[in-house]
Amino acid sequence: MKSRTKKTSYLISTSLLTLMLLVTIGNSVFNPEFSKRFSELGFPIYLIFPLMTAKTLGLIAIWSNKSEILKEWAYSGFFFLFLLAFLAELNAPVPDYFSPPIALILLLTSFILWKIKTEK
Repeated sequence: MKSRTKKTSYLISTSLLTLMLLVTIGNSVFNPEFSKRFSELGFPIYLIFPLMTAKTLGLIAIWSNKSEILKEWAYSGFFFLFLLAFLAELNAPVPDYFSPPIALILLLTSFILWKIKTEK
């Protein structure tokens, strides 16, 4: 794969992942139904704001490229977040089988393309 193709593919997958996370963050702030759905999954409502703060900081870590270790930790945190979200959805009264797997696919694509892009 050409260097330009790697970089473009990485930017597209990371942008789609960012868009998905920003929609979730905005939804949690502006949509009162979000807290209802959150409690349906069995989580306490007070976790919403720390979780959205962590998502925002993770996005900043991924896009800033200041520290490779910090970026890897952000990818790791998102991986566990999306994996646990998928498992929570499996046990939900009305499961959403679409969003968590798409988020996992975008995350893994972004991570793999970032690693390929930074190889020498």
